[in-house]
Amino acid sequence: MGSKNLLTHKTSNSLGGRSITKGCKYLLHLLVILGILALVSPLTAFASRTIQVGIILPLTGDLADFGEMEKQSFAMALEEINGGGGVKGRKLVFLYENDTGKPEVGRLIAQKLITEDKVVMLGGGYSNSVTYAVAEVAQQNRLPFLINSGPADNITEQGWDYVFRLSLPASEYVSGLESFLAQVVKPKTAAIIQENSIYGRKSAEFFKKSCKNLGIDVLMVKAYKQGIDNFKPILSKVKEVNPDIVYMSSHIMDGALLMKQARQIRIFPKLFIGGTVGFTLPEFAQYAGIASEKLITPTPWHQAIPLPSAQNYFTRFKDRYNKNPDYHGAEAYAAAYVIKDALQRARSFAPHDIKQSLKETRLMTLLGPVRFTSYDNKINQNKLSTYIVQWQLRRLKLIWPRRFANAHYVYPIDWLSEWGY
Repeated sequence: MGSKNLLTHKTSNSLGGRSITKGCKYLLHLLVILGILALVSPLTAFASRTIQVGIILPLTGDLADFGEMEKQSFAMALEEINGGGGVKGRKLVFLYENDTGKPEVGRLIAQKLITEDKVVMLGGGYSNSVTYAVAEVAQQNRLPFLINSGPADNITEQGWDYVFRLSLPASEYVSGLESFLAQVVKPKTAAIIQENSIYGRKSAEFFKKSCKNLGIDVLMVKAYKQGIDNFKPILSKVKEVNPDIVYMSSHIMDGALLMKQARQIRIFPKLFIGGTVGFTLPEFAQYAGIASEKLITPTPWHQAIPLPSAQNYFTRFKDRYNKNPDYHGAEAYAAAYVIKDALQRARSFAPHDIKQSLKETRLMTLLGPVRFTSYDNKINQNKLSTYIVQWQLRRLKLIWPRRFANAHYVYPIDWLSEWGY
């Protein structure tokens, strides 16, 4: 009996040894796997723990050139942000939606981003009508919306406390223009050609106020329907009244066609001024050709302005996309960093905490300092400077104010020579 128990005990030890050997191998494999996971888990966790922000832009239709540049700029900034650790160790994700330039589409996709995608805030906004519609939805849902472009003054005049605008309101685009006209051109008369839209009418209205301030007599104001292909009847009337300056409140294709047809019928004012968006895009010079020469236009940004990252952004965008960005791209790039900054400082990702963080923004960007303030009838509105640029040999040169200029302005202008008759 004792021998049997002893034998049983030895056998049990032998089996246990084999179990221990197998257990050691299993443990070794487990440690190897855990070691590998330790190396990759920070990356996996970074990718899986995301913060989603909805970006609404016109990616098809007449405004697609603007929307595409802004999307490309958002994407550049986003890569940099996530490459630097994201937001609070989480990956920042931009969900891009195409508003097609239509307010009803913008309204629907804003609602989708909020209710289905559960984004923590909205960004984007280009055309005024779409931006207004999206802002209305954001306010109704009490979700922060940072506008990077849409400039209509009334958007930040509704008392919407969840809506913030980075870009200038339309009424302030002409502020830099007034000093150039007063000190350099000194015109006595003007003609205004305006697109028959809210923005076109407002831009013309603001320029008329500038003319009044400067003692310039406005000889004619003529509205047109966007997309027409024959401006010669309007331009013939401009030629008859023979103004010192011609101000055009137009988008890119209309502006280019206006200049081409002005050259064809030989209108020679002292100066042509592109008063609204589109005249700074590289596509404007491509479409207008030689007729773009020496036109001036106001802008809130140029790569020659000595601001952080301005030239660096311009160079990297050009290298990456093989085209020059204008201020629309710069606004989107800056907006991405304002979003990152606000989310980084927010106490939580709850809408009210993000709103409070946006209100407390004090950030230097390639557009200049960003701070959302209230003035006149506006709330949550950023203030920016404006500058004057001129097309010279198909390149957009910063000419005003003088202290920032990277080229001397060309004035007076010999149109016969410039337009190559």
